[in-house]
Amino acid sequence: MNPLRTISRRTRGHLREATYVDLGAVRIDTRALAAFRIAAGLLIVADVLLRARNFTFFYTESGVVPQSVATEMTADNAFSIYYFTTDPTVIAALFVLTILVAVQLIVGYRTRVAIVLSFLLVVSLDHHNPLVLSFADTLFRMLLFWAIFLPLGERWSVDALHADAPPRPTVASLASAAILAQIVYMYVLNGYHKRESALWTGGEATPLIMGLDNTTFLLGDGMRNVPTLLQYGGMTWYYMMLFAWLLVLLRGNARTLFVAMFLAGHASFAITVRIGAFPYVAIAGLLLFLQTPVWDRLEALVRSVSLERFRLVHARTELERLGSRLPRARIDSETLGHVRTTVYTLALVVAVVSLLVVPALAHLPVAQSVDEEDGPKERIDDRADAIRVSQPEWTVFAPHPRTVDRYYVFPAETEGGETVDAYNERPLTYERPHDELQKQFGTYRERFYMNSVRRGGPDDIVSETLAEHLCETWAEDHGEALSHVNMYYVVEDVTLETIDEPDERAREIRPIYSHGCGDNEPKAIDPPE
Repeated sequence: MNPLRTISRRTRGHLREATYVDLGAVRIDTRALAAFRIAAGLLIVADVLLRARNFTFFYTESGVVPQSVATEMTADNAFSIYYFTTDPTVIAALFVLTILVAVQLIVGYRTRVAIVLSFLLVVSLDHHNPLVLSFADTLFRMLLFWAIFLPLGERWSVDALHADAPPRPTVASLASAAILAQIVYMYVLNGYHKRESALWTGGEATPLIMGLDNTTFLLGDGMRNVPTLLQYGGMTWYYMMLFAWLLVLLRGNARTLFVAMFLAGHASFAITVRIGAFPYVAIAGLLLFLQTPVWDRLEALVRSVSLERFRLVHARTELERLGSRLPRARIDSETLGHVRTTVYTLALVVAVVSLLVVPALAHLPVAQSVDEEDGPKERIDDRADAIRVSQPEWTVFAPHPRTVDRYYVFPAETEGGETVDAYNERPLTYERPHDELQKQFGTYRERFYMNSVRRGGPDDIVSETLAEHLCETWAEDHGEALSHVNMYYVVEDVTLETIDEPDERAREIRPIYSHGCGDNEPKAIDPPE
């Protein structure tokens, strides 16, 4: 008997015995996997195109995050294909390559290869500029990682056209349990942190968050005028997160309704708060919880649509014809298949223990009482950080919601003695640059970057690099060089009474960094009288 086959069979058998669960709870419809695959590919394409708006500023050596800063701000031995080059043309080519692989993922051609490459390219791009990242990027990386172990190409794909057998209707495995548990873990831990705040338990958190001008946009300004609705909505969201484990335990219409509530919540975030891709990434993950009856009804609805039906059928036939003509590029080797199965199984077990079980146990009181600087959890985190799949604390607006608005003012002095606000490119003043403070950022990634500037990094490397960049580029854009740059941010206390009255808020000016351009020593630049 083939020893590899024996090892593989025994490993899977022991795994099933050791991790027995009600498989119905973690069963994922393969159409849900297909929908997730397409959504993930579209998210990658959109993310790369949106990042390209700040290509020179954020992703080249002439910008504010050269490779030396990126490597300083990432974990030791961090993986990134971008670390092998500083040529902007090659970096742009890697952007294009990421899009092409994402398209391969969308159409489901050699899906396993596509998801692995997509994961590695996403990790590489995140390590290339770690200063513009958010919880959305973390969640997306985690979902892509777990998706490596799932048959994403089972339906609606070129791989499905090449398959020798009909697609499986559903999948229930340790991998399906892991990716569902990732979503549940994120929600429950975030709710666990929020329970520490009376603002969340009392319902005042959401109205205050909607009062933050540097994050709200679109319908956010209007929503703050209905504080009672926001209070009840915020408390509902808080309890939904605490009971997010019901996403797995509920079945049928009850689960569909609960998933729909989460989908509605994230849809509302997408049109009210400028928090990047988080709502869309969460929606992609929530699709996996929709069970077979939902997809049956959706397919029936599509079939019942008569508008342009013939053209849709013709287009589908043409796509299937083109997909079937792509080379199969499959190696039919029984030994290789068993090796691959064994490696995937062992890797999945290690990943589940390292990234879900150990972090979850770390929040138990017994584990928290053990203080080890180099314990198992710390060693696991160090290795996971290298590919950015370590579990964060998931403190999104937690434990306490942010109740201060922020905007940035960079007092600068030109060589001619004039004082300006170098960040907002205006005469020096500490007044608001915009009524809607989110407009001070050209892109949402810039807001995340400015949070990194405010924190400074080790030895203020982040703020120093930005200040030096301003010194080098100001003369090119404005005709006169700078001699000094100071960095401040202005904090406004947001209360329920001042949500719509920013002029009545208490303000405080806080320093970030002081820089002298060239050989000049740093100095404080006084505000105008």
